[in-house]
Amino acid sequence: MPQLRLLPRRAWAALLSQLLRPPCASSPGAVHCHSQVSEIEKVAKAVLTSQLKPHQDKPNFIIKTPKGTRDLSPQQIVVREKILDLVVSCFKRHGAKGLDTPAFELKEVLTEKYGEVSGLIYDLKDQGGELLSLRYDLTVPFARYLAMNKVKRMKRYHVGKVWRRESPTMVQGRYREFCQCDFDIAGQFDPMIPDAECLKIMCEILSGLQLGDFLIKVNDRRIMDGMFAVCGVPESKFRAVGSSIDKLDKMSWKDVRHEMVAKKGLAPEVADQIGDYVQCHGGVTLVEQMFQDPRLSQNKQALEGLEDLKLLFEYLTLFGISEKISFDLSLARGLDYYTGVIYEAILLQSPAQAGEEHLSVGSVAAGGRYDRLVGMFDPKGHSVPCVGLSIGVERIFSIVEQRMKVGLKTFLVRTTETQVFVATPQKNFLQERLKLIAELWDAGIKAEMLYKNNPKLLTQLHYCENMGIPLVVIIGEQELKEGVIKLRSVASREEVAIKRENLVAEVQKRLSKS
Repeated sequence: MPQLRLLPRRAWAALLSQLLRPPCASSPGAVHCHSQVSEIEKVAKAVLTSQLKPHQDKPNFIIKTPKGTRDLSPQQIVVREKILDLVVSCFKRHGAKGLDTPAFELKEVLTEKYGEVSGLIYDLKDQGGELLSLRYDLTVPFARYLAMNKVKRMKRYHVGKVWRRESPTMVQGRYREFCQCDFDIAGQFDPMIPDAECLKIMCEILSGLQLGDFLIKVNDRRIMDGMFAVCGVPESKFRAVGSSIDKLDKMSWKDVRHEMVAKKGLAPEVADQIGDYVQCHGGVTLVEQMFQDPRLSQNKQALEGLEDLKLLFEYLTLFGISEKISFDLSLARGLDYYTGVIYEAILLQSPAQAGEEHLSVGSVAAGGRYDRLVGMFDPKGHSVPCVGLSIGVERIFSIVEQRMKVGLKTFLVRTTETQVFVATPQKNFLQERLKLIAELWDAGIKAEMLYKNNPKLLTQLHYCENMGIPLVVIIGEQELKEGVIKLRSVASREEVAIKRENLVAEVQKRLSKS
């Protein structure tokens, strides 16, 4: 059989139309031509048929989302939007402006900004002569924006997707593609006032979401670096050792110590001295104790950090949230760009009540001060001090989902916002329903109806109950004759007759009270 090159479907269709033309009967080679056409036609049909076979014939093809990603159903979208609405409304309450940046950046923008986790950045293939990477977080793009636009002062929020090439743990709300909600304050201000506001915002959001009791751990990179210095850690290993300390929320001290000694090359006695510090946590009293520590008090960096933490706790007390804050020397925050105060919020007890399974989700919010990041993008090295926070939407979403599975509804879930349903108990009333619904739409009222000529009234009412639609307007022969409309409350099932011309006003009046 002749070997035919694979062609697009349109090309094959054109070819077949040519092949199927009957040859000229008067042609001397008509019989031979017929046999050739017949053979080619068979081959063409066979190849075209194979090209048109559906994907289902491929035995190894599985329809799925990529690893570490997921689809969100309409019900899940409703829950997510309610979480985001609460978060963003808090950001706006504190005076933040919205900002958006591209999903991908020049690779060099993201390079050397994250330390050991830089290997988790997704690089893209060269397109148009630029080396690009998907953004790892929303902080570095914000710093690039400030430097590029020479912005010296800004309070901003940003909600957007980020991507990390790590092993996903879906049950813990860890994904390769996920949403972040960031709030940042950029500018030169008096010490610790913006930092205290960031912690206040975290408390407001976590309290508003009603996820249970929580605690915000606070430390300072200068205190941590001072601790490393007095314990004998070489300065070149500060960040590497810090990334090991950062794993203490997932690993035991024994395992972290082994990693520092066996993999990071730290002397065992140095690791033991670090162990004495990282097990300390408390409030402002611990800050005072560290001032008296014979080794830490001799380190200039550590003293600067302790002075700022002392001031921070004064402001937190004035904000009424100091009992939610714990000075924790084990908190490291692995990202390289942090320069001062760092913090991380955890749930004290995962909501494992009423038969709910225990759900470990790690931190639900985190952030810190990064005073030198903007300067890394400025040609003259001019920096803009910054401090910010990020809310862990995916992890919070996982907790809310788990609650809803066992009937603990944090949010009322409605997949639509329909306010009024237009119904009829009788046949041949489609035109009247269309007039009514158009009137409601024109008045800005969210309305629906079934796309059937003659729907059953019970079907229409059941739909309203299932979708949580609060009001039903009903029109039939009697209503049309009397010039009225029946208005029904779905919850109470009470019905009242109102004049047709008063319908919009009455509906708006009822909706304003709900």
